[in-house]
Amino acid sequence: MESVFKKITSLYSGNLAKYGDQSKAVGWKTPESQKLRFDKLTSVIEDKSKPVTINDYGCGYCAYLDYLVNNGFNVIAYNGYDLSTEMLQEAKLRLSWFKGEMNLIQSSEITTQADYTFVSGTFNVRFESTDNDWEKFIKGKLAEISQFSSLGFSFNLLSKYVDWRDADLFYADPCFWFDYVKVNLARKVNILHDYPLYEWTIIVQKDVQ
Repeated sequence: MESVFKKITSLYSGNLAKYGDQSKAVGWKTPESQKLRFDKLTSVIEDKSKPVTINDYGCGYCAYLDYLVNNGFNVIAYNGYDLSTEMLQEAKLRLSWFKGEMNLIQSSEITTQADYTFVSGTFNVRFESTDNDWEKFIKGKLAEISQFSSLGFSFNLLSKYVDWRDADLFYADPCFWFDYVKVNLARKVNILHDYPLYEWTIIVQKDVQ
């Protein structure tokens, strides 16, 4: 898996050098498609007025924090995880305005407890990993995400319902992943596959005692 992580790091560091802090640097063709993904992921938060803490796994240049704050969410702590040094350096420069607690962490492992964890596109690029190996990686990461998310989490994946495939990308069966999350991780699970992108989003709300 380390060789795959190195390729992923190189890909996104190169994209940042080529495109700057724009949606194309993190694999989205347009700002509008990036925002639509954020809209779907964020639907897990039921009350935007309440203070929230966030884990952003695969944060890139941290466009998601911009989105949350600009849309009125009361983010009091933000933990951004990425493998790319260049992405995290760019994020640090961009986020100098943020008044809450901020941690930018270069790691593939989540270590910070937060109310919500979000994963946007991070699971899409698998390079030479087999489907089985990448599936095992995602399962392990979802268990970790669930452990470190107090109120809920959401993630997206490319859909298997496509008419063309890139050999370096992972295309996932939404029914399989809904069942896996429902059986193994949480009781309150919703899947969104009704928006005009070749992907789907799962949102999970935790039972709070």
